[in-house]
Amino acid sequence: MSIEVGSKLQGKVTGITNFGAFVELEKGKTGLVHISEVAENYVKDINDHLKVGDEVEVKVINVEKDGKIGLSIKKAKANANPRPVRQVRQKNPKERQENFEAKMNRFLKDSEDRLASLKKHTESKRGGRGARRG
Repeated sequence: MSIEVGSKLQGKVTGITNFGAFVELEKGKTGLVHISEVAENYVKDINDHLKVGDEVEVKVINVEKDGKIGLSIKKAKANANPRPVRQVRQKNPKERQENFEAKMNRFLKDSEDRLASLKKHTESKRGGRGARRG
C-alpha cells in the first residue's frame, strides 16, 4: 500500500517527543503523529497514551514536498467507531405541563420586578424623582 493522504496504515512508534510521536511505516519511511492527533480528548503528556514499540493504526493526513508525513491516530479510529448520537434531554414534568400563558405571566412578572429595581437605582443616583439640578 502506498503512502497517500487518506490511507490507513499500520506502524510502530520509534520515538516520543513533547510535541508528538514518530511512527515507522512501510518501506522504512517515518511519519509524525502530532500530540493533538493522538486522542479525541486533550493530551497533556503523550507518554500516558503511547510508548516506544507500540503498534498503532494511523491515517495519513498530509505528505509534504520535502517528504515529511503527517499522521493521525484519532482520525484512524474515528471512522471505525462513529460518535454516539447525543440523547435529547427529557424535560421534567413541571416544564412539560407549563403552558405558554403561564410562561408569559412568569416572564412579565420577572420583567416588571427588574424594571422597578432598575428605576429605583437610577432615580437614587440622579437625586430622586428625576428633578433637574440647576
